[in-house]
Amino acid sequence: MGRWRVNAVIAASGTGRRGASRPIRLGLLGAVVLLVLTVTIALFADSRPAAAHGWVTSWSASPQVAARDTLAAAGFDDQTVRDIIFTSVGGDPIRLELTNVFGASPLRVGHVTVAVAGPGAAVLPGTIHSVTFGGSGSVQIPAGARILSDPVAVRVSPLEDLAVSVYLPGQTGAATFHADAQQANWVSTAGDHAADSDAGAFITPTLSWYYVSALIVQASGADGTVVALGDSITDGVGSTADANARWPNDLARRLDALGGPTLSVADEGIGGNRVLIGARCCGASAEARFGRDALDEPGVRDVIVLEGINDIGFSAALGAGVGAAQIIAGYQQLIAEAHARGLKIFGATLLPFQGAGYYTAAGEVTREAVNTWIRTSGAFDGVIDFDAVMRDPAHPLRLNPAYDCGDHLHPNDAGYQAMADAISLEMLLPGSR
Repeated sequence: MGRWRVNAVIAASGTGRRGASRPIRLGLLGAVVLLVLTVTIALFADSRPAAAHGWVTSWSASPQVAARDTLAAAGFDDQTVRDIIFTSVGGDPIRLELTNVFGASPLRVGHVTVAVAGPGAAVLPGTIHSVTFGGSGSVQIPAGARILSDPVAVRVSPLEDLAVSVYLPGQTGAATFHADAQQANWVSTAGDHAADSDAGAFITPTLSWYYVSALIVQASGADGTVVALGDSITDGVGSTADANARWPNDLARRLDALGGPTLSVADEGIGGNRVLIGARCCGASAEARFGRDALDEPGVRDVIVLEGINDIGFSAALGAGVGAAQIIAGYQQLIAEAHARGLKIFGATLLPFQGAGYYTAAGEVTREAVNTWIRTSGAFDGVIDFDAVMRDPAHPLRLNPAYDCGDHLHPNDAGYQAMADAISLEMLLPGSR
């Protein structure tokens, strides 16, 4: 049973796996319920397309539970959200993934379009394409579920800004979102403005993405997807907004420049994320979300893991006592799961953080122990030594000032470019030039 089908059954039946296995007695009401359930299953039955069919993840954003005192917490009502996303590879056709994973009730979606983004909230006239789901322009997504659109016959280019507009005809309740977009997105006044090419109705800017979690493309020139799993550093915190200057974006540019078979790049970073422990502010732990955000990405063949600095910093600040052995055990779990799927997984060393708000001398000892294990254990399929690239030669416990956004934890645009440049393309794509 495909993963969409499982989500639909659980959402529609209201039972867990044990309850779902009990014999069902059908009366008239039961027959109606079964008919509705069958339609729902049909709508959600598509599992994510496989790389064997040329489908790869051109863009992604890890879903998060609504944060307090945000637009996500308030939700929307008869409004259109316009998310601006940046492709890594191009292709034709495309599919969009919408998510209600953290919704408490079914999400009604009235109209979805995709277009080439223009300035601000505008889109380029003549590029707007409607998106359907099971042949319909509207869809209801059960709480806790995601849905993949029908293929849209439109060619998107690599390294292109697209605008995905989602009309929400009723009260949504708290929204599933991605907090740190490093990108201005837009919320409209009342009404369906998904097909508007001008920006007039989109009066509320927001630096978060809502409901859209992936762009999947059929790309003959891509051999697969590399997933960047990480925290705020992978999410691009500290980079210039609207510049697509996160290190996964810079890696996508390097891969695109190869001019031959390449990889798409899926950015699955979440600000504040940890390997071991999830939090409302900062997403499910890497261990908990690894299947959804990495292993199940269409076309995935490689995973890059840059996580652990928040486990160290937060544990020191809270007195929780998370040590190197625990973080390493978390890595080993991710490695085992990736290898069980036949994927390669690469470990990235943790960047220096002296001067950051949660730095401690004990935390530094843990960071160095973790980095030594990443470099020397041979457990990962390869190592990306971000620590060596990003540290200050004169003060190696600190970020190089040329790469520091100012908080001594997150890189600036130049730092993110240096990180992308440090990744061996030969390691990701053996035989690449």
